[in-house]
Amino acid sequence: MDWRSEHIRIELITESRKLSNFCWAFILFLGSLGFLLVGTSSYLGRNLISFFPSEQIIFFPQGIVMSFYGIAGLFISSYFWCTIFWNVGSGYDRFDRKEGIVCIFRWGFPGKNRRIFLRFLIKDIQSIRIEVKEGIYTRRVLYMDIRGQGNIPLTRTDENLTTREIVEKAAELSYFLRVPIDLKQNGKCVL
Repeated sequence: MDWRSEHIRIELITESRKLSNFCWAFILFLGSLGFLLVGTSSYLGRNLISFFPSEQIIFFPQGIVMSFYGIAGLFISSYFWCTIFWNVGSGYDRFDRKEGIVCIFRWGFPGKNRRIFLRFLIKDIQSIRIEVKEGIYTRRVLYMDIRGQGNIPLTRTDENLTTREIVEKAAELSYFLRVPIDLKQNGKCVL
């Protein structure tokens, strides 16, 4: 959900609280719990999971390996659930032509740097850069080139935008900010 007016443009960023992240965290939790239960049932010699007899799995080495995978999966699953709970990576991009300021806000992991807040003057923006890398892993990223600060990414590297979508987004933003567009394809400047 974005908000736009004549002088202000706000783009909301939702990172970790997406349906796919919830699904992966849930699937990983159930799978790792299953591995841990099978490993534990092979150690105890009892059927903790009724549809899988523990006599078919010997504790050394299969039960140990399954327990290890189960514990590792639970750690990874808890990491996913923590990022969803803390809403890591979400925030907003605020472009204000009236005040001449760009604000970028993101939530990070808990700690002293939980709130990531960047503030720039619009006059310091040199260009809106589109970086396209073709190949096995195609990547299209939109950057804001800030004088003296380098490139600030405005889209995620894993966001699967088509070339048309990213060019339209860059064109809208460059028109709003009144800055040029710079296109780099496979490391070479095209525009």
